Order: sequence, then C-alpha cells, then structure tokens
Amino acid sequence: MTRWLWGLVLVLAALSVRAEVIVRDDRGTAIRLATPPQRVVTLLPSLTETVCALGFCERLIGTDRYSNWPASVAALPKFGGMDDTQVERLVALRPDVVLAARSTRAVERLESLGLHVVVLEPRSQAEAKRMVAAIATLMGRPAQGAVLWARIDQQVQHAAARVPVALRGQKVYFEVDSAPYAAGSTSFIGELLAQLGLGNIVPPALGPFPKLNPEFIVRAQPELVMAVERNLRDMPRRPGWATLKALQTGRTCAFEVGRYDMLVRPGPRLGEAAELIADCLQALP
Repeated sequence: MTRWLWGLVLVLAALSVRAEVIVRDDRGTAIRLATPPQRVVTLLPSLTETVCALGFCERLIGTDRYSNWPASVAALPKFGGMDDTQVERLVALRPDVVLAARSTRAVERLESLGLHVVVLEPRSQAEAKRMVAAIATLMGRPAQGAVLWARIDQQVQHAAARVPVALRGQKVYFEVDSAPYAAGSTSFIGELLAQLGLGNIVPPALGPFPKLNPEFIVRAQPELVMAVERNLRDMPRRPGWATLKALQTGRTCAFEVGRYDMLVRPGPRLGEAAELIADCLQALP
C-alpha cells in the first residue's frame, strides 16, 4: 500500500508539472500556458521576491536591476528597469514567461515579440495577496500561495501584539521619497501601519502614495516619523521641519537602505517589515 501511495504521489506531481495553467493579471488579461513556466524573467523586485518565497527561485533566468533579495538573484542577468528594459537581451534568453509591472514600458513590445507577459503591480495588501496567488498558480502550485500569505498574516499579528500600548493610534508620516512622497492610508504600507494600531497623517482621499506640500506635513505634526536613514537625517534642515516635535523628541524610525527595501515592496516580506517597525517602536523613548 505504501508503495502504491508513493507511486500516486509521483504521478500527481508529474501531472501538475505538465498541466495547463491560466492566470488573469492586473489588466484583466487571461494568460494561458500549456505547462508551468520553467524559464522566468521578473521585472519588479516584489515579483522576484514572491517567486523565490514560493520556492521557485531556480526557475529565474533574469530580473530587473533593482531586485536584490534573496542574495542568489544578484548573479542573474539584469535587464534594466521599468523605463529602460533591455528587450533584445531579454528576448534572446527565450523565457517561458515575463512577470512585469503595469508601468513597465516594454510590456507591449515584449508581447509583440511573442512572449507571454503577466502584469502584476500591487499597491494594496489585497492586490499583493492576489499577486502571490497568481504567481503560485502560474508556477503550478496554487496551494503554496495560501500557505505563504498565512505566514505573512501570522507575522503581522505577532508584530502588532508587540507595539507599545502608549503608541497605538498615534499618527505617522512615512516617507517613501524626499520630494516628499508619503505612504498614504490606502497604500500597502498605510494598511500595514493600521494593522499595527497606528494612524496616518495622509487621509484616504489623497491616494496611496501622494506627493505632499511640505507645509502640510509641518501643520499635521505627525507623532511618529519613519523614513530611510539618509532622508531622516536631512529632515531637520528642510524649511520649517525643525519644528516637528517627532524630530525634536527622537520619536522616529530610521531604516538602513537594505531593511528599508523590505518596507516599500509589497511582497512576501511584509510580515518581516511589520516586525521591523515593531522593533523600532519598542525602542523609542
């Protein structure tokens, strides 16, 4: 009986490798492949990270220039970014599928050359969850998407329990760019902050990642400020920003570049990002 069951497992595994896969991307386009792809190119860091977190890093044959996690992807060919994808080099590798952002300019060009392109660019956690599910389905292992997202949820819940009670409800200015662009309450970062019991100075009406008037931030007087280290160091020198009480009292979270990447990518490391924020909040004066 044991031998029969083991044989059945092997047959099912073989069938899953050969089975046709169909996924619907962020454009609403259904992409159909005769078998799960074995040669994959990703053109967005969150897509690269998701492929690897699901256990399919060995199928990657190239990424965008910004993908840097896990460390193993550093050795893969790099094909530029959203605005300057190196189409000819990419096509020459004959990938089975290309995973790209909606804002990647080369999508239509790649499709015109006969490549399968799946467009996924999450801006909210719900969209990130759909991305995980879509990639797991594409790879022929749909159940692994649910397992991965359950692990992320568990990490976020654990981090939320660690946030000091005195800080819950306090409003955050989370800077994603020194222009300044902020993570609004409807972005995946804003949603993560809310899950940790924190507020946001950016109202939903301004969208997920609005460019703010610096005076808006000064008037809002956020109780907590979070940003990449270099930007946070520069903030007191910005006109009027020295009056921000959060900067005066050290109620800030400065993230080094490598760790900050984890916070601003809507992918499988969202749970770790939540833990990183909780670590900072526990250490505040």
